[in-house]
Amino acid sequence: MDLGLKDKVALIPAASRGLGKAAALALAREGAQLAICSRSDLIEQTAAEIRKETGSDVLALKADVSQKDDIKLLVDATLKHFGRIDILIINAGGPPPGDFLGLSPEDWERAVDLTLMSAVRLCYAVVPQMIEHGSGSIVAVQSISVKQPIENLILSSSIRLAVIGLMKSLANELGPKGIRVNSINPTWTKTERVEELLADRAERRGTTTEEQADQVTIDVPLGRMGTVEEFGRTIAWLASPAASFIHGHALMFDGGATRATL
Repeated sequence: MDLGLKDKVALIPAASRGLGKAAALALAREGAQLAICSRSDLIEQTAAEIRKETGSDVLALKADVSQKDDIKLLVDATLKHFGRIDILIINAGGPPPGDFLGLSPEDWERAVDLTLMSAVRLCYAVVPQMIEHGSGSIVAVQSISVKQPIENLILSSSIRLAVIGLMKSLANELGPKGIRVNSINPTWTKTERVEELLADRAERRGTTTEEQADQVTIDVPLGRMGTVEEFGRTIAWLASPAASFIHGHALMFDGGATRATL
């Protein structure tokens, strides 16, 4: 199936590893050109891997999307290099684990900058040129926690809901202007961050990461975690013209784990 992504320009933050890298690689495999960033120096290595496999033009930048100045530099550099941005993947990793009393108000402020304000600022930076071109696709990578809170992830479980509210509201505003807005909300997926979270759980509970991995998939009807390859293919489709009538939707990437009927 042709997703209609050839020569589309996609901006994907936090793409040096994990879900961001999976999204970037899947989009490039479909012929998209990429601007990717990360706080890590690994971003250059990731860009080289994607160029080698796909032949896509990949602009790699070191940037922290929790910092407003970095977002401006990132978007300006992308527009200078490619001339437009057709697809914006909102992605910023996740806030640190912790329960309420184990965190401070300062932790909340940092998490808001990372998870919510990065989405707000990216949209302010990218949406005007999408409106100018009369088209665009925005996909926010969030979490299954928008449907059901996850133990010891109160920052993520709280703040990601605000991002979903932003996406649903932008869908109403931007749909008439030709811009689709959606979110994808993964459950436990085999990434480096998930390994870190499982290790944290194992340490707190005196078990192993393998036992914790088994525990988190008990309620998944498919009986396993998702893979980064599956995630990449899903987000590429959702962002693409092939999903042209999917709008204002919060897609659960969860193997059936969400029990809610709506």
